[in-house]
Amino acid sequence: MQKREMEEVIKTLIKQKHLYKNTALMEVQEHYKTPFHVLISCVLSLRTKDTTTGPAGERLFKLAQTPETMVKVDVKKIEKAIYPVGFYLTKAKNIKILCQQLIDNHKGEVPKTHEELLKLKNVGQKTASITMVYGHGIHEHIPVDIHVFRISNRLGFVKTENPDDTEDELKKIIPREYWRDLNDLLVQFGQNICVPVSPWCSKCPVRKLCPRVGVFRSR
Repeated sequence: MQKREMEEVIKTLIKQKHLYKNTALMEVQEHYKTPFHVLISCVLSLRTKDTTTGPAGERLFKLAQTPETMVKVDVKKIEKAIYPVGFYLTKAKNIKILCQQLIDNHKGEVPKTHEELLKLKNVGQKTASITMVYGHGIHEHIPVDIHVFRISNRLGFVKTENPDDTEDELKKIIPREYWRDLNDLLVQFGQNICVPVSPWCSKCPVRKLCPRVGVFRSR
């Protein structure tokens, strides 16, 4: 896809954004403003649908809103609060460990570098990038989850084999002004229109520009 067409796709999706339901991360940002909230919410979201992640995060943050208060919460209470997120038993333990790491190694603050974030329990590339961008407002990364990976390939922006490579390739071609919002934009689009199986191409606002890479059946 040509750069002009790519920017037209992004601008069109931005105009349509208000029509779609907010992602769990967007809802977290509306209610909670700290990097800690973003980090923990992202940990909860791994292998879990937004419809489950959002309410689980709200229940958890009613118990504690800082690393110092979270480590004092019994793990059973955390388990109960975040159920039924995927792997909730493991995530409850990991959240306690992560919070203790923040206290012991970072004075209770969420690290401001990608490298330090990756050293935290249960924090991978996507979680680190999301925390940097949406938690700290440091726009040096494009967070890539399965939606961004799938849709950026389907649209012909990139041709990659995994999410980590996708971020590197997107940073080469996407203007920096769009880096911050690209994740939210494509996740919303992927949940409402460009779904994994049989996407809604008939009502897609960018269907005339989309090469529909890998799409064999649509509605």
